[in-house]
Amino acid sequence: MKRIIVVGSPGAGKSTFARRLGELTGLPVHHLDLLWHRPDRSNSTQAEFDAALGELLQGEGWIIDGNYSRTLELRMEACDTVFFLDYPLDVCLAGARDRIGKKREDFPYLETELDPEFYQWILDFPKDHLPRLYRLVERYRGSREVVVFHSRGEAEAYLAAWQQGF
Repeated sequence: MKRIIVVGSPGAGKSTFARRLGELTGLPVHHLDLLWHRPDRSNSTQAEFDAALGELLQGEGWIIDGNYSRTLELRMEACDTVFFLDYPLDVCLAGARDRIGKKREDFPYLETELDPEFYQWILDFPKDHLPRLYRLVERYRGSREVVVFHSRGEAEAYLAAWQQGF
């Protein structure tokens, strides 16, 4: 387990899980939100994002968190392990609300409100994005280690077991 991606709905806690896994494994953690969003609230171009992601994927060991579905298959091809946080919608909405007004190391600026468009994207995630994510994960399941969590408790138990040395 040296090249890991963490995917799931916004608000699920991908960045938090990735950060904690990075602490346990010693692997560097990269947040795709930092590649896409700039501190001035503008975004990188697709070319800039793709170039930065390409450099990350060249590394020997890493943890990358984020969905960014346009590049998901590229990351699936490069990884050896997938952690999929498939949590209930209410958990993800609460997670997104909870981070408002909090400084985060995985995001380049302070969110002061829950953007209505982003909120809608989370609401639509189960029907618009989750099926494709599952199809892609299933396609790679035989050649990648795939771990799906359906609750924060399952993820916490995994991390605790890892810390204990399984």
